[in-house]
Amino acid sequence: MPKLGKIEIGRPQRLAGVLLLLLLGQCLWVIGHQNLSQKDYRFARCGREMWERPSPLAGYFTTCGNLNGDGTFAYRVAGLPLTLQRLVLLGADKLRKPENRLYAQGSLNGSTWEARHEIGSVKYLLHLPFVFFTLWLGGGLWWVSRRLYGNEGAFLSLGLYCFCPEIVRFSVLPNNDVLAMWGLYGLVYTAIGVAHAMHGPRHKWKPRIALLTVALGLTAAAHLLAALIGFVAAFILMFYLAERRRSYVMQILVFSALGAIVILFAFYAFRPAAFSYVFTGGGARFWFSLEAARSFFTSPWNGPIAVATGVSLVVWAAMRRSRYFGNTVPLLITLLLLPLTTTQNVTAPWLWALPFLFTFVGGVFADVLETRQRKLFLSLTGLTLVAQALICVTSLKTLIP
Repeated sequence: MPKLGKIEIGRPQRLAGVLLLLLLGQCLWVIGHQNLSQKDYRFARCGREMWERPSPLAGYFTTCGNLNGDGTFAYRVAGLPLTLQRLVLLGADKLRKPENRLYAQGSLNGSTWEARHEIGSVKYLLHLPFVFFTLWLGGGLWWVSRRLYGNEGAFLSLGLYCFCPEIVRFSVLPNNDVLAMWGLYGLVYTAIGVAHAMHGPRHKWKPRIALLTVALGLTAAAHLLAALIGFVAAFILMFYLAERRRSYVMQILVFSALGAIVILFAFYAFRPAAFSYVFTGGGARFWFSLEAARSFFTSPWNGPIAVATGVSLVVWAAMRRSRYFGNTVPLLITLLLLPLTTTQNVTAPWLWALPFLFTFVGGVFADVLETRQRKLFLSLTGLTLVAQALICVTSLKTLIP
């Protein structure tokens, strides 16, 4: 069996890689048929100013307009390819003869047309970073599900994720929701990992606590509400799992919170004036509404996902063996996130719930596959994945902005 460092690459890993490649292929197809939009221009321009201006205030409050609590993570991700491209071009330009130099073409003070031309020249680089985070989350989803439920549950979770039209839709556009989804899922399961590590030797705590700190900071940089939800969930889960070492939970979380604030401060280039907007922008204001969840589950593009979710809920309620920690945690977080709606800015907390939903479905199906109904649910699993894959591929044209 081949290895990559300490990671064994067997048949399960290769099959998971195939699913992620199929997701990448869908995203590339949609990106290839996209037309550059005003949103692309705003994210790239704003992000580029955050990287290149002495102060992020110019990009955050002028080019981007009033972001109403929107995080800076996505703007920096979108603007980084343009900044790197400009550095490469300027470096090459210095090697040319003076009469052939084109410094003015890449200036931040150039015309709007010139800025749009720059976006067009790196069309894929502008969108691919968000696809990368989606693939990263898919790998994490598969790893978590496989550790909890085995190969069969992991493949169902990852399959539903890779063939969900809404995952593809958000992956091919600059936005903070994909990054918040990635950060929140990692934050919750990193917290669980820290709690488990607390039962072992202390030298194993530090790397996990450092990872928890980074996850919390990056999630906050994407969306403050997602970070707050993740922090509360981390406290509850760690306090539940730590048992005899619960006295350390609050210390760990305080340390992680302070480190996360430093990370978030760094996203504002350590400028207090810009950083104050985290507390005054209203990014954590929310209310409750089932409209977005209803729209997701009643959409024909998500029909197999809705059926699998309904079956999983019935089985979870009826079969006692499926109501355990590994299944219940993603279900509770899904139920928490689905009805949330932000009141100050436009965002999609229901999207953050999808990885947890797919984890829950994969776990319940994995439990049933160990019973006498294995053949029935194995057929249902295969039909669900095939149907959702066909629907997702068919819907790609509708995902083009």
